[in-house]
Formats: sequence, structure tokens, C-alpha cells
Amino acid sequence: MTLEDLRAFVAVFESGNLSAVARKLGCTQPAVRHHVARLERDLGVPLFERRPKGVRPTAAGQLLYEGLRTGLTCIEGGLKEVRRWRDGEAGELTVTTGGTTVRHILRDAVVAFRRRFPSAVLRFEPANSTDQCLEILRRDGADLAFITIRPEARGVEQWTAIEVPMVLVVPGDDPLSRRRRIPVAELQEIRYVALPPNTSTHSVVERVLRNQGVSLRATATVDDFDTAVLFVQLGLGHAIVPAIHARNLLEGAQARAVEIVGFPPISLGWAALRSASLTPLAREFMRLFSVRARKWPKIRGLAVASPGI
Repeated sequence: MTLEDLRAFVAVFESGNLSAVARKLGCTQPAVRHHVARLERDLGVPLFERRPKGVRPTAAGQLLYEGLRTGLTCIEGGLKEVRRWRDGEAGELTVTTGGTTVRHILRDAVVAFRRRFPSAVLRFEPANSTDQCLEILRRDGADLAFITIRPEARGVEQWTAIEVPMVLVVPGDDPLSRRRRIPVAELQEIRYVALPPNTSTHSVVERVLRNQGVSLRATATVDDFDTAVLFVQLGLGHAIVPAIHARNLLEGAQARAVEIVGFPPISLGWAALRSASLTPLAREFMRLFSVRARKWPKIRGLAVASPGI
């Protein structure tokens, strides 16, 4: 058996369709069948059951996949690092996330990373939602993602980095601006500037409000938190945003943040295909983020976690 046999097997297992695997690997269906057949011959057991519309793994196939899932990724990572060394590269790291996340949350970590690894290539792959970040990871378009943590995310691992309280941003001349705190129930009457429904943060906010009997009708929908705060400053409504964004955007502005009583913090953090395949640069970037985040000015309710890997 060869490394190419194992790669083809994993691709067939995850796809269940030989045609799709052939297109992905840039080869023919017979070539894919040959790789699988050689593995079955060497192991002496069938790995797939052939069906009219694809294949289904046997018990032996399931066992082989579980054994290969982490190991093959580690091998690929090792080969990638050797090639980088061969080509004289200092290493590279690609992170996928939103632009406002880089501006408000990852900025200090980026500065620290550049100072520590001046020759390394640091790339950011832009994405507009957690779903898009995860899709970029799954197609191997990034090493790391910084996302809103989900209860589960198919095919990736997640680690909470920070727990961030959400605040209500109100215009400076709004009666609510005289309040320090507001219960969730009293949000019913706000003029809500919302994020797009396909974003994870929008879903989190909607779920929290729904669980507490609050239903908000959006007066406007914007792409990101920065634009939401701008709309508030223009007197166009109220926005529910992370306290970090409010702290950075409201200094000297004609708007202020009001603590929301009973609104749990949101979990933000890292995602990757496999923790075992993370490069040293990726692990160091995660560590530097935790170090820098602990030095942020105090925000009530903010919690910083260790990298967790």
C-alpha cells in the first residue's frame, strides 16, 4: 500500500462517491478503484460495500478510517513542513475570520506574532460568517479560524478563547443612555439594528431573546458590528454588540453601551480540522492571543481561556 492509496481511501470514505473523489483528486474513477482495491488486497478484507449510488464503508473500513483520520493529517503536515524547509520558507499561517474580528479582537496578537516571527507569512482569508469560515477550513483554505463557537461543527474541532458579554449600544440622546443596566425583557421596545440572519451571532442573540420571551423586529440589517454601531451613532436604532467592539468604537462617540442583565456572554474562539495537525506557528498564534487578551483593559464579564490544546 502507498500514501496515495490511503489518501484515496479517506476521500472515498468521506465522500461515498467515486466520481466526486476522482474529480477532487484529478484522476479517473478506475484509478480511485485501483487505490482502494490495492488496500483491500493488502489487508485481506473489503473496505466498502458497492451500491447503485456510491459506496458504504464496511466495519473494517470504519476502523481503518478512525485510525487514519489523525495519523494521515499529521503525515501531510510533516511533509508540508519539510517542503517549506526545503524551499527556504520560514513558515506560513493562514487564519480565516471577519475583518471586524481582526480589528477588535486579533489585532494585538497579530502585532505580537509579527514581532516574534518577522520572516513568517501571516495571511488572513476573509469570511462573513462562521459558516463561511468553517467551509474555508474544510476545503483546506486556512490553518485556523476564529469564530463564534457552536454546540457542534461537523468535521472540525473548536476551542473557546474568550467569553464576551454583549451590551446594548444606544444613541447619546436616547433615554436609555441614562441607564447603566437594562434587563433582557425591556429590550422588547428597542429599534433593533441586526446582523444578517445567516450569521452565528444573530442566531445566538435570537435564541437568547426567544428563550426569555422577547421578539425583536429589525429596523435595519447591517453586515457587521462596526456598521451596527455607526447606525446607532446616526440615530437609526439600537444594537446588541460584544463589549469589546463597544469599548473600541464608542470612545468620544455620541453613543454609549448599556449592560444587558440576564444576557449570557457569547463564546468566541478557534477552529481547525484537527488539533493534532496544527503547525507550531498556529499554536503560537493561539498562545499569543491568550497572552495579549489578558492584558486588555478590564471589561466586566469578559473571560479569557487558555488555548486548550
